[in-house]
Amino acid sequence: MLVLVLNTGSSSVKYQVINPEEKKALAKGVVERIGMAGAVLTHKPFDRDEVKLSGEIIDHKMAIEYVLSILLSKNHGVIQNKNEIDAVGHRVVHGGEAFSGSVLITDEVIKEVRRCIDFAPLHNPSNLRGIDAAKQLLPNIPHVGVFDTAFHQSMPPHAYLYGLPYVLYKRHGIRRYGFHGTSHRYVSKHAAWFIGKPIESLKIITCHLGNGCSIAAIENGKSIDTSMGFTPLEGLLMGTRSGDMDPAIILHIMSKEELGMNDANTMLNKHSGLQGISGLSSDMREIENDYHENSRAKLAHDVFTYRLKKYIGSYAAALGGVDCIAFTGGIGENSDLVRANTLSGMEYMGVRLDQEKNKLRSKEERAIHHENSAVQVLVIPTNEELVIALDTMRIVKGEPLAI
Repeated sequence: MLVLVLNTGSSSVKYQVINPEEKKALAKGVVERIGMAGAVLTHKPFDRDEVKLSGEIIDHKMAIEYVLSILLSKNHGVIQNKNEIDAVGHRVVHGGEAFSGSVLITDEVIKEVRRCIDFAPLHNPSNLRGIDAAKQLLPNIPHVGVFDTAFHQSMPPHAYLYGLPYVLYKRHGIRRYGFHGTSHRYVSKHAAWFIGKPIESLKIITCHLGNGCSIAAIENGKSIDTSMGFTPLEGLLMGTRSGDMDPAIILHIMSKEELGMNDANTMLNKHSGLQGISGLSSDMREIENDYHENSRAKLAHDVFTYRLKKYIGSYAAALGGVDCIAFTGGIGENSDLVRANTLSGMEYMGVRLDQEKNKLRSKEERAIHHENSAVQVLVIPTNEELVIALDTMRIVKGEPLAI
């Protein structure tokens, strides 16, 4: 079976062709700058060199046409006929309270995703454009929606409600939804496999650290709390997002700086976080390059790891202990300094890092804790596309979804 996995952004389409039965990717790529000058498709078959193609790609339908064309091409393709694609799995950012798992995309599902546009105005419209385009180009096969928010629907009300009038939750859906759910789900399940114990018996804290960052408390395979909230702005410090802050601050800044709502939203999402504190970059690699020479780069790094440390401590309390802490994402997988500074001083709760193991570079999952550590510390490369492909396969085959 072959599944085409699509992740559609406002001006991009990321894709992979995956055989979920063998858990093997045949090709991956991305179309960028859709609707702009200089649009480009970057394509990488698993057994051949990467290739780049430029063209006038005016919309998402044309972008997916380009994707299908290169997948079929003699020199760069991995299939001979588009009928070899058995299903399409779509990443959808926000499913609200309607979806606690992946679903076959129907007209009613599309209506529900459209109702969630207010919750994710930058993401759901793009996801819907991708779904519409793919269904036009591949109309006779199943299409499945896999939601970033679905994994966190297991949170109890005391974790997802805010201290606001309850009527605002009932009237407008104001609550914590959480994001990166597909990644947290994959990493926690893979951590349990690595440890060799059933996930139903474990208390796991997963740290997804990239340009966007979130952390989740997972008990018996289910999310009981997560740092991102009503939007992806809440929680940890991120590349350009502020994370947690006193809500009165933004009202004060809007008054003092005479900012409108759009300006304030842009400041919080695009000019804050590592970028805002350091004045240097939103990229943790550049922050770390200047860590010892630039005081603001060090400060940004210290704020980042301090907030992560606090969340790990609070989630260990919420779980009543922790068996495993797993790091993933571009920062989580690659920054030994972030991991070391975050876990420093946490020996009191049984966390002991092996500094030599922590510094080793590898693309494989690995343990980095000391042999005497009561808590296992793992680095698990995430694979959200595989989760989407597996869910798509199971739904098409009528099989129950795995945790």
